Amino acid sequence: MKKNNMVAMILAGGRGSRLFDLTKKVAKPAVHFGGKYRIIDFALSNCANSHISTVGVLVQYESILLSSYSARSSTWGLDSNGGGVYVLSPREKDETGLGLYNGTADAIYQNLDFLDQEEAEYVLVLSGDHIYKMNYESMLQKHIDSKADATIAVIEVPMKEASRFGIMNTDKNDKIVEFEEKPKQPKSNLASMGVYIFTYKTLRKYLKDDAKNAESSHDFGKNIIPAYLNDKLKLQAYRFKGYWKDVGTIDSLWEANMDLLKENSGLDLFDPDWKIYTNDASATPQCIGENAVIDNAFITQGAIVNGKVSHSVIFSGVEVRENATVDQSVIMNDVVVGKGAKLTRCLVADDVRIPDGMVLGKKDSADVLLVSKALIAKAGEQHE
Repeated sequence: MKKNNMVAMILAGGRGSRLFDLTKKVAKPAVHFGGKYRIIDFALSNCANSHISTVGVLVQYESILLSSYSARSSTWGLDSNGGGVYVLSPREKDETGLGLYNGTADAIYQNLDFLDQEEAEYVLVLSGDHIYKMNYESMLQKHIDSKADATIAVIEVPMKEASRFGIMNTDKNDKIVEFEEKPKQPKSNLASMGVYIFTYKTLRKYLKDDAKNAESSHDFGKNIIPAYLNDKLKLQAYRFKGYWKDVGTIDSLWEANMDLLKENSGLDLFDPDWKIYTNDASATPQCIGENAVIDNAFITQGAIVNGKVSHSVIFSGVEVRENATVDQSVIMNDVVVGKGAKLTRCLVADDVRIPDGMVLGKKDSADVLLVSKALIAKAGEQHE
């Protein structure tokens, strides 16, 4: 067995229903982000930068695109000898037949044979739908030094928002003494990031016990972590100080894209020491027309801009035509913004065609407007 052999398991099977039309045909981790990336690039790149050679990607909902994308190990430099990215989907087994993943803990349980095969000593459990850059090696060292059975990454959130998260209450040495799921009156502001390191031998036992419990939700937050605490096992908090965002809603996805335009947001995609890798498809160079006006914009290769773009993120293949205005908006792949159209505080889904002169979104709106093909069709029917 390799010394400190840690295998990463990325939970990437969720539906992502709060992203509405963006995830009707695509799993949430495969949704585009930041011009040329997909959300799962961050977890995979963190693994590569943390020198983790073996990564399992657990897929389920609309898995074809995500599976083919994730399997390209060389994209993230994870194609070394003895390592790689392994796509793990639910499969039929002799003793259980065919069953879907029934919760986060069950997803790992159904792949114990994979972890056994890889001779895992430690298991890193990640979500495939968070935007952040994190050194998992440092977290593993904290886990080893503290002799913990499990280590949970936490981030400080504003106290007024703590009730939205799973909260870890700790002692003065950051040993976790209590876990509260979305408490009405939180005792601390240490929110779980959904990043766990487990000593595999212990985790294996608890997952097998949990699988026998018909009343369990088979969830790490609801079942496995409380079971560790009830049995007085040692759970350690690992405080993370960098940028982290769960992009599970239209507003949060829009906000994370907007953070790319801020100097001090902590989300830096130009850092040569911690690159975010992606399967960068070939695209033509970006083209900025002679009458275009650009103000604080993130414009990806393959985009053509002949209108005005301000405080916005423009993805590959986008065309902003003459006299069109795009402000405080996220325009995803292969969108055409027609002549004279005006978009404000919008998130436009892939392949949408905005008709000439159409006005969408409001500057003072509290919510971001998701612009999909269905919305454009409905607007066209109303216009008729």
